[in-house]
Amino acid sequence: MATSGAGDGCSSLNGFVSEIEQKQFTDLPAELLEYILCFPVLKHVDICNVSCSCKRLHDVCHGRGKVWGHQYKLRWPRLQKHYRQNECCDWLKEYRTRHTVGLQIRRTVVSISQRFFTEIESLGAPEHFCEDELLSILNSDRRKSLTLKYYAKKILYFLRQKNILRSLKMFLEQPAEQQSALEGALLVDQYCNPLADVSLDGISSQLEEITDKIKKMLRIKNPSHPSLRVTQGDCFAVDDFDLQRQVVVTLNAVLYEQLQYKGNECDYYNPLNSYIHQVLLRRTGIPISLSVLYMTLARKLGVQLEPVNFPNHFLLRWCQQQRGSGDIYDFVYIDAFGKGKQLTAKECEYLIGHQVTADYYNAISTTEVLLRMVGNLLNIGKRGEGNEKSYQLLRDSLDLYLTINPDNVQYLLLQARLYFHLGIWPEKVLDILQHIQALDPSQHGAVGYLVQHTLEHIQHKKHPVDPEVKRRSAPEHLELQYSVGLIMKHKRSGYNCAIYGWDPKCTMSQEWITTMRVHQLSSGANQPFYNVLVQDGTCRYAAQENLEPHSAPLEIAHPEVGRYFSEFHDSHYVANEELQTRYPEDMAETLAFHRTGRHYY
Repeated sequence: MATSGAGDGCSSLNGFVSEIEQKQFTDLPAELLEYILCFPVLKHVDICNVSCSCKRLHDVCHGRGKVWGHQYKLRWPRLQKHYRQNECCDWLKEYRTRHTVGLQIRRTVVSISQRFFTEIESLGAPEHFCEDELLSILNSDRRKSLTLKYYAKKILYFLRQKNILRSLKMFLEQPAEQQSALEGALLVDQYCNPLADVSLDGISSQLEEITDKIKKMLRIKNPSHPSLRVTQGDCFAVDDFDLQRQVVVTLNAVLYEQLQYKGNECDYYNPLNSYIHQVLLRRTGIPISLSVLYMTLARKLGVQLEPVNFPNHFLLRWCQQQRGSGDIYDFVYIDAFGKGKQLTAKECEYLIGHQVTADYYNAISTTEVLLRMVGNLLNIGKRGEGNEKSYQLLRDSLDLYLTINPDNVQYLLLQARLYFHLGIWPEKVLDILQHIQALDPSQHGAVGYLVQHTLEHIQHKKHPVDPEVKRRSAPEHLELQYSVGLIMKHKRSGYNCAIYGWDPKCTMSQEWITTMRVHQLSSGANQPFYNVLVQDGTCRYAAQENLEPHSAPLEIAHPEVGRYFSEFHDSHYVANEELQTRYPEDMAETLAFHRTGRHYY
């Protein structure tokens, strides 16, 4: 920690001290000295210098005192939630540790590779310090340090997911009767959205507000209803069926009529429908997420509903007998997606258009609810467009599914293939393949193929190939009109984009050229093509004749911007070190383009 070069704080302190009438500063009571040394203008360098000036001030600035506690809290306010109020702590030690961790994290973020984030695990630093430094990076100047922020965000994503997975494993170790479907669904939500501010306390608070609305309406119908006497956290059951029915009817009225919750029929395969915090925010979802919400609210009011893993349409069941029954006709089935509609067993079959066996009407465990929920996300990921977003969803949902059911050979093989396709974690791919071979030797064909190519990939990693360097001054590149970092507009599709790469001619397959009707362009495939980041989050490959410089260039809100650019400067992006290595002459061209105000070359 620096101990020299005091800032303006010391001069402020000197001015303050000089005003003390004919009294030695060090003779003041310790409480007053602490008060003075907590003056807001003083920084940690000033405190270091003051504490070195004499024994009296050194003792006042001891590690467990108010002065260093004030410095710590002033510099890192987000960390206060990790300490109890008035906690006695060695604040100087905490300050030094947090400062050191900050430097380590920044070095790691700067040097990190594009796809491997395990380096962060070897720091041996307190996780809350790591997270705080990463958040500091992310909250800095919006237009600058984009590459630093890009990798800081990836590391934070990785660290939070690691902790959430640990929490999920602890959750799954609990006895089945203690597992809450809401808590499990929340862990799924948090894992897929680790950077969002989603907590059990926050979700519970929102559910409590809905419960209060239901109680308010229920009080009008039946002021003596036993559910009205229940306070938050109580566990009880209403036995009388008429009283249960009053709760269910009121729940439907509040949830679907007053609050306007509904099944999302228009955008059914949007993954947001599966995340409980988004269901509460958008008031829409799919059968399983709405069922978890409905079941949780009903149980808060004393009505015990059970989840039913009905094919194609998740349901809840409500027993109409005093004692537990195994007869499917002793239950009413509730369709939370269909505004709480109550169905008989036969009507459930009409819902999906075919008959099913009695097994499908059985209640399932919380673990099975989570498998169904994660399975839905997996299917959405597999249906994706093969972009970064769909790959991330597929990776996240596979992680979750295999944490819950680690011996599913089908999904283990899918995970190995996905990692192999993305070229990430080859050592982990080998571990997965070894596990598959142990579980199901009949998979030796697929396993052998992946093992062979994964070993080749590991060898290639040991001898990396330098990326191709493209100089626009080369004779074969003379037709290039645009350069890396420019903000463009697509003439036909109208989208805004940023150039992050180019080829002198189209390098895509003949199939792609045919599908995209490149032959219909005036210059066909025999013209420069540009890699562009599009404002909708996609990456595209655009012909030169379809692009034009944007008349009012603005930032492109794309998650991969930081992978290629270090900052946005007025009207263009500045390529980061890696991109400038690949296109060493482009930034000069981009600057010249904007200096001269050219719109076409």
